Amino acid sequence: MQPPTSRPSGPTWEPNLTTDHKRIVILGSTGSIGCQTLDVIRSHPDRFEVLGLACNSSWNELVDQIDEFNVPAACVCDSSSANRPWPTSCERLPYPEGLVQLASHADADIIVLATVGEAGFLPAEAALRTGNTVALASKELLVMGGQLFRDLADSTGARILPIDSEHSAVWQCLAGEEAATIRRLILTASGGPFRQTDLVTLRDATAEEALRHPNWVMGPKITTDSASLMNKGLEVIEAHWLFGLPYDAIDVIIHPESIVHSIVEFRDGSLKAQLGTADMRLPIQYALGYPERLNSAHSNLSLGDLAVLRFEDPDYDRFPLLQAAMEAGRAGGTAPATLCGADDAAVEMFLRGDLRFGQMVDAILDTMAVTPVRPLASFDAALGAHQDGANSVRRRASRPS
Repeated sequence: MQPPTSRPSGPTWEPNLTTDHKRIVILGSTGSIGCQTLDVIRSHPDRFEVLGLACNSSWNELVDQIDEFNVPAACVCDSSSANRPWPTSCERLPYPEGLVQLASHADADIIVLATVGEAGFLPAEAALRTGNTVALASKELLVMGGQLFRDLADSTGARILPIDSEHSAVWQCLAGEEAATIRRLILTASGGPFRQTDLVTLRDATAEEALRHPNWVMGPKITTDSASLMNKGLEVIEAHWLFGLPYDAIDVIIHPESIVHSIVEFRDGSLKAQLGTADMRLPIQYALGYPERLNSAHSNLSLGDLAVLRFEDPDYDRFPLLQAAMEAGRAGGTAPATLCGADDAAVEMFLRGDLRFGQMVDAILDTMAVTPVRPLASFDAALGAHQDGANSVRRRASRPS
């Protein structure tokens, strides 16, 4: 199976990416995914060139990246932490306009979208409208505007390649398979730090506890979403748009070891799984190098070291946000964008210490219960629904209990 595309009929199979030398733009370059993307590029200096970088506020780290990779253009939102001069060899683009400029760069082969939340929405639109290939780590984009992005990419021939480990695993498992043979996709979830926490204790959990992910090193937003399993619900929606399968053919299973990253079940009863260490550089490298597997193993998996692989059904009482996300996906329209906005605001307040874990969950569920679902008529409608969701959470969370 070739790269997932945005065509309504599901994936198409003809590769169209060069394998020799690729020019890369990374939006969100100082975050976890961005830094690991640069690590992959660092391992293959003859295969990749960095055309542009962007970040939110890590000025000094961005300057280091510009210097190391001789980057010709970059942008940063917040310069308050700056204590080093901007490199004279690099054009500093205005923010946020620079994100769109970089995403639509005419010479770019791949745009790596590793921004948080809705920040990558307009750059993703610009990249796909230009026909650029998008390597997607920011799942909120397809969650918020899946049909819109599918239609846009279909009209320009642009491709959307997954960087999420679970979706990359599905993509790899589908290689060489016919779409008609697929019965279902099974996305694995570690269960996070609260997999066995009793409900009373869980409701009072703090951000410090939620950020202790047992397997993965990620940013605070995605780590919190992993602790609530919201992240897995968003991945179900993303898988629906990436692979063109109905929601009834996409399942979630808890796998605490995070060794099996996803499973595909075929109509003959066969299961195919992709295994690997909990290292995001593997799916990043697969997307950047496709259709070739690059000769660099950042971390090896030894099957002899695996004592046991456990699988269990998710506990929806402990993780109601997983169910809420799946219901939003099925509802369609503006519901997923509202969910993303509500989650962004609630997680921000949780990480700031304004909410406990149970309050964060309640704020999101309450917002989804009272917010009407409208047709997703435009990108502006998606962004507006995201803002409505965020505003609703802030209003509800600020009321006296």
